[in-house]
Amino acid sequence: MGGFFGVVSRDACVNDVFYGTDYHSHLGTRRAGMAVLGASGFTRSIHDISNAQFRSKFEDELGDFEGRAGVGVISDYEDQPLLITSHLGTYAIVSVCCIQNLDTLAKSLFAVKRGHFSETTGHGINPTEMIAALINTQGSFEDGLQYVQESVEGSCSVLILTEKGGLYAARDRYGRTPVVMGRKEGALAVAMESCCFPNLGYQVFHELGPGEVVFLSPDGVDVRALPRHDMRMCAFYWVYFGFPASSYEGINVEDSRYRSGEILARRSPVEADLVGGVPDSGVGHALGFALGAGIPYKRPFVKYTPTWPRSFIPPDPAKRAIIANKKLIPIPDLIQGKRLVFCDDSIVRGNQLQDQAKRLYDGGAREIHMRIACPPLLFGCRFLNFARSASEDELFARKIARQIVGGDTDFRRFCNPDSDEYCAMVDRIRRRLGLTTLHYQRLEDMVEAIGLRRDQLCTYCWSGEDVTCERATCAGCTKNCSSRR
Repeated sequence: MGGFFGVVSRDACVNDVFYGTDYHSHLGTRRAGMAVLGASGFTRSIHDISNAQFRSKFEDELGDFEGRAGVGVISDYEDQPLLITSHLGTYAIVSVCCIQNLDTLAKSLFAVKRGHFSETTGHGINPTEMIAALINTQGSFEDGLQYVQESVEGSCSVLILTEKGGLYAARDRYGRTPVVMGRKEGALAVAMESCCFPNLGYQVFHELGPGEVVFLSPDGVDVRALPRHDMRMCAFYWVYFGFPASSYEGINVEDSRYRSGEILARRSPVEADLVGGVPDSGVGHALGFALGAGIPYKRPFVKYTPTWPRSFIPPDPAKRAIIANKKLIPIPDLIQGKRLVFCDDSIVRGNQLQDQAKRLYDGGAREIHMRIACPPLLFGCRFLNFARSASEDELFARKIARQIVGGDTDFRRFCNPDSDEYCAMVDRIRRRLGLTTLHYQRLEDMVEAIGLRRDQLCTYCWSGEDVTCERATCAGCTKNCSSRR
């Protein structure tokens, strides 16, 4: 995943860039960077944050930065921000993107321009440099940003800080990721997480629409490309990615999770002594479930928050297991002899949940009833870098479905919660994890909890369908695209 923050101000902006970027730390644990434009030009710093928090890496360097405009980013794997010099001038660029056709775009640029890419890593071409290369083929930043949206398969949201102190912001073509603007006296800011604004003194005043491009300066905001009508915002922001204090499309994350839990309680009632949430993202769902079911909410597991990051992100299975085990501390008095309901946002690989269930039984739990706030994950995301290191076949539900039918199969047959195939898959998952009962949120119930229409949300990882795909690569796609592969 990843997140970014940018600001233009009449006064010094370094602290706003620093803290605004830090408020996106829940979206990534790999790389981070800042770039600020001052009287002597751009100052930039990039750090590895895999073993330390953002603030600890950048705090000692703040004295090196000065200026009234800047950008910051929490990145997946790639170094950002990049400083680019082209016919458009010198600029700093950050992105949150997933470019499925990166190699194809590179070959196309090589064939026409015979250029090169310098920001390569073990993961290949730096996607942000690819975005800059595409922008530089056009005559203006506005045209370049729109060309990027037309060219990229996946998603791409971008910030560009120009050498004159202006800031371009572009939300990806289908609005899969959020981009929101805030303002205070003498300053404008743009971010992915609205939760970063209140403590910095900003008030939200506009959410960019899909494909919208704006230009920010201390004098105001100019719309350079109007928003598109089609939106497919990633539903997982409300289920898991988003920070509880953030809102997208006017819908608060925490409130959505309360509704999700209430719906789960109504759909899958159970007799139990207490309801708990797997910290942190399962807590909101659990509070809603407890309210809906009339069962007390308590915390049999508490998360040691000062140091342990989100555990789905590290690609190394051993490291994920260590983080998942160490960060959650059991409270024996709330486990021994109890019938427990646990709510969690999702089951990705299943390893953590299996270990947690064992720890609960070892602690004397009588029953463990699991309630999951989204449907089974059967399809790997093609549009965001969610669990990017994982193969689609690592998804736990997909593994179990394949075991049931053997070999290749159309996994859409396991998407219908009323089908025999779905019930067999969920029951096998339940037994594999050692749970008393297991219920997933239905897709229509998840959509209801979010509060947008289904056609405004991307639900590909649960349904295998996305009507915006122009290459017919989606499972279940009915298009007959000429580019089909």
